[in-house]
Amino acid sequence: MSHVPKQLQYTKDHEWVRREDDGTFVVGITDHAQAELTDIVFAETPRVGTKVSAKEALAVVESVKAASDIYSPVGGDIFEANEALNDNPGLINQDPYGAGWIFKIRIADSSELNSLLDAAAYRAQTEK
Repeated sequence: MSHVPKQLQYTKDHEWVRREDDGTFVVGITDHAQAELTDIVFAETPRVGTKVSAKEALAVVESVKAASDIYSPVGGDIFEANEALNDNPGLINQDPYGAGWIFKIRIADSSELNSLLDAAAYRAQTEK
């Protein structure tokens, strides 16, 4: 069974969102997603300065099995991308909720957070 931290919010597409103390948000893919993909060999992070809408594809991770789009859980401005993934995309496998984060976003409409899943709902979805 995959690890699902209680303090995060999740999308049905297996992204997670964490609110930082400064009111910005960090986004990555879940432990379940990285386990399904297996060995991640490439990560294309979004360009800093990009404005995105909720559910818009803006990054890609590729594994030995498949390539998967990464969607923004909320709309806003991308202000940081995890450059460490360029040299070591395997960080997503090793630490999906820590060093393997993908991008940081300043959200435009905090009400979009209401459409995300809590840990219990996400766990129920992945255990079907």
